[in-house]
Amino acid sequence: MVLVVVFGAALLVAVLLSGLAARSVLSTSLLFLVGGALVGDGFLGWIHITPDSDVVAVTADLALFAVLFTDGMHVSFPSLRGAWRSPARALVLGMPLAFVGVALAAHFLVGLDWVTSFLVGAVLSPTDPVFASAIVGRKEVPARLRQLLNVESGINDGLALPVVLVLISAAGPSAQTATASLDAILLELVAGLALGAVLPLAVHWMTRVPVLGAEPKLQPLLPLSVGVILYAACHLTHANPYLAAFCAGAVLASVSPEGRRAFEPLGGAFAELAKFVALLVFGALLTPSLFAGLPWRGYVAVALTILLVRPASLLLSLVGTRFDRRERLTAAWFGPKGFASVVYGLLVLQSGVPHGKEAFTLVAVCIAFSIVAHSSTDAPIARAFRLEALVGIPDDAVAGTHEKGPAAGRGASSEAEAVKENDNART
Repeated sequence: MVLVVVFGAALLVAVLLSGLAARSVLSTSLLFLVGGALVGDGFLGWIHITPDSDVVAVTADLALFAVLFTDGMHVSFPSLRGAWRSPARALVLGMPLAFVGVALAAHFLVGLDWVTSFLVGAVLSPTDPVFASAIVGRKEVPARLRQLLNVESGINDGLALPVVLVLISAAGPSAQTATASLDAILLELVAGLALGAVLPLAVHWMTRVPVLGAEPKLQPLLPLSVGVILYAACHLTHANPYLAAFCAGAVLASVSPEGRRAFEPLGGAFAELAKFVALLVFGALLTPSLFAGLPWRGYVAVALTILLVRPASLLLSLVGTRFDRRERLTAAWFGPKGFASVVYGLLVLQSGVPHGKEAFTLVAVCIAFSIVAHSSTDAPIARAFRLEALVGIPDDAVAGTHEKGPAAGRGASSEAEAVKENDNART
């Protein structure tokens, strides 16, 4: 109950300060992270949580599932057919470069063996722009930039998971166990994709039966029911829930656009709540002893991961694209580490592999610094895009083609009016 009270109080403060956070460097995500750290064992001691506590694994798992499901709902397959090249470059070129860069830093600076270093690289290679929501959720930011970050973050979680599991197996006690684990991993991935595709299609087919159908006020609950069933089914069958979640969201958005629109407010609110709970619990793990357990070379590795490895890898992957310099720098900076890295870091810690504790400490510190850095800079950078529109700098013509509705193709004056209307409505 102490955890529930603390969460309720943090949620109330976050809601009351959300208007200020939208206009400043204040971050609601950072508020929950700091709140969890203050009430944890490192400071006030009101909440006693350790990395092997069930509440840590459950909240991180549920939050990642919810975020991936709602992310998938924003990425329908028909829309990807015309804008897949940039996300594909980020995933096929940028993500492996980041993976290798983090591994090199972990090996040469922290002193981890090669297998554990590449394991850390796989854990920290996924990005999570849910901590940079002012970038992916603000209309004044070019549509193609928002789509790049959203698609990349939604897919790279699932791409990193097989590598994490394979490297955990490789760091295990015997090659025979590793071979058996690889077979199980492949089966879990295939089963997750299958469930994520079949269940939404089956539900969509049921809605086409003449005597069946949801009334308008209950229509948002239809995708929610799919998500609940899918989450339970994945855990009962040991299918991969994260691939299933993103696949199911994308399938639902493709076959039922009206269902996606109806679910969007409810899904967004639920994903935010799950994110806040996970941040509060994760913050409780950030004790002074955890930070003290990382040597100074580890902090250098963290700084390189956030400030150099991710930006350089994405900038290289975007060479030759039609993104302008401002958009490339923004995309390169926003590579925050989030729930996927938390969940995968816990998998490493709980697997019992050699140097697993050292790897988790490095991962946890990197996630904490990433949340602070990226969630505090998203709103100012988003406002910079708006200010450039206000002073008459035209948007890229290609970006304008991605916007739908009456706002598409309007000049700087109309764009500024739309932004002002948005701000007034939000206030």
